This record gives sequence, structure tokens and C-alpha cells, in this order.
Amino acid sequence: MNPNKPLTFEKSEIEALTARDPAMRKLVALIGNISMTKREDHFQSLVRSCIGQQLSVKAAQTIYTRFKELVGEITPEAILQFSDEELRSVGLSKQKIVYLRDLSEKVQTKEVDLDQLETMNNDDIRKVLTSVKGIGPWTAEMFLIFSLGRTDVLPVGDLGIQRACQWLYGKERASNGKKLIQSNAEKWHPHFTAASLYLWEAINRGLVAEYTSLDEAWTQLNHEEKP
Repeated sequence: MNPNKPLTFEKSEIEALTARDPAMRKLVALIGNISMTKREDHFQSLVRSCIGQQLSVKAAQTIYTRFKELVGEITPEAILQFSDEELRSVGLSKQKIVYLRDLSEKVQTKEVDLDQLETMNNDDIRKVLTSVKGIGPWTAEMFLIFSLGRTDVLPVGDLGIQRACQWLYGKERASNGKKLIQSNAEKWHPHFTAASLYLWEAINRGLVAEYTSLDEAWTQLNHEEKP
């Protein structure tokens, strides 16, 4: 796939996603068409994910911007030439410096061959990426979606998706979001990435925060069916 090409979904794919799930069908109708642009540089994408772990979006962006100004072109060789002290000066923690060094060294030696990932299946990619310090299942799944454009990825551990799923089905926040996703996933199979993007979009557009339920959002946004 061309890494510069937006990932879009055919009408037939969305119809298949919503065919067995009235709640998802209503959410899709509220949001409309959806697409995403794949991240072009695989190494840069992983570096950015490592830097952003456990930080707010704003804080992560600030540190990443400073990091990029320091390093210049983000390559393994460029990162490895800087001392820990220089990397700490842009706001990186000691732990994240360890992560970035491990990633850079493994990519440089081809222990992690980013050029081969496009040809591998999802499970093998997860194994390769999680061999790097600081890269866990969630980061690997973000890479599968936003860098490789895989259409069958459902990050059940993502807190945003869990919260949106609780909202979608009118469940209390105290309910187990992970189990709720897993219990409904079969209805979305194999269009997991599209389902994930719609659930994230419910968060991004403020629907989950502004409306107590999907039905309230539907009514307030004038999508209620006419008699």
C-alpha cells in the first residue's frame, strides 16, 4: 500500500460492519464517512509513540517538537549520536531514553527490520515490535492501524475505545470495557479497524462527553426517524 494514500472504507465494508449491530449502525449514521491517513515513516512513528506514552497529547507534542529540533532527521543513527544528558534536555525521561536507544539499535542492526513488516501478518508484527523495550501490545496495535493500514485490528486495551463502547451500549462506566468490546467484536468481524475509528471518533467529536447515551445524541442531532 502507498503510505501516502489515505485509508478509506468502501460502502460494502461499512454495511458489513453495521449489519448485525444496530447501535454501531446508528453511530455510523451520526458520524458519516470516515478515513485516516497512514503515517509515512515507520521508524518516526514508533519513536513518536514511545515519546508519547503516558503523556497528555499536548505534553507529548511539546517534547516531540523539542526532540525533533535537537535530532533533526529522525533516524536511528541520528538518535544514537546524542548523549543521555542531551536527550534529557528536551524533556525525555531516563526510561524513555532507554526505549529510544533500544529501538534505534535494533532497527540499525536489522534485528527489527521495518522494511519487512509490510509483508508480515499481524501476530508476527506484534512479536517483532514488542521485542523492543517500551513497546507493548497497544503501541504495536497503533502501528498496525496508523502505519500499516491494517483493517482487522481491534485494540481492546485502549481506554478511549472502552469508554466509547460503554457509551454505545448504554453501560455504566463501572462495567468492564474490555469484556464489553470482546463480547460485541464478533458482530464487527473482520472490519475491526473501521469499528475502532468510529469509536474513537465518538470521543473526538465530543459525543461521549456531551450526551449521556447514543439515543440522546441521535435525537439531539436531529437524526430521529420521522413517523
